[in-house]
Amino acid sequence: MTERSAFEQLRDDEREVRRQVIIDSTIKMLSQRPFIEIGMREIAAEARVSPASIYRYFPSRNELLVETFVHQMHLIGEAFYNKMADQPMTLEAFSEYVIDHLADNAATFNMMSYLMVVGQMPPKAIDKLNESLRVFLGEFRRVLALNKVEGDLRILSQTFFSALAGISMAYRNYPGRGKDETRRHMKRHAKIIAKMFSSGMSQ
Repeated sequence: MTERSAFEQLRDDEREVRRQVIIDSTIKMLSQRPFIEIGMREIAAEARVSPASIYRYFPSRNELLVETFVHQMHLIGEAFYNKMADQPMTLEAFSEYVIDHLADNAATFNMMSYLMVVGQMPPKAIDKLNESLRVFLGEFRRVLALNKVEGDLRILSQTFFSALAGISMAYRNYPGRGKDETRRHMKRHAKIIAKMFSSGMSQ
């Protein structure tokens, strides 16, 4: 490796480290409040970079969110894979696991909630988001296949995930209920969804 190429590699490595620090800072802030309440200046301050320089790494707020979401989905997908590596999970057990994961990870929930209702996105960001979700939903296809669910598993995995995410969004902050009661309620709904897939999705 020449001196110039070594310098360029070092510069690229430093850039990637800074990008990851910004992503980690975004995740930390999203664990505390919704993305709509968080500005780029706040993220820059948390990451200890200047407000101007953050745009060199992420041209827009939405692009930063997508990159953060992609990073988080990769980690969650790995967690789902490892959870089922030793012994396949039933649909009911997997449904409860997903509900627990969304309940325990406020950053993931806040990103998902924002992305489900946001309007325009840059084309490159949409492509990254779609690819990330495609890989992530592969774990849902896998658990459906392991549980002998028949049919179009691509569509069924999307439906399965959407139902569980919808339950989490509908009841996560339900007024008048404590966290434990809310989680039990969400799991009851998740079990119903799992039973529907187990019993009637082969037609």
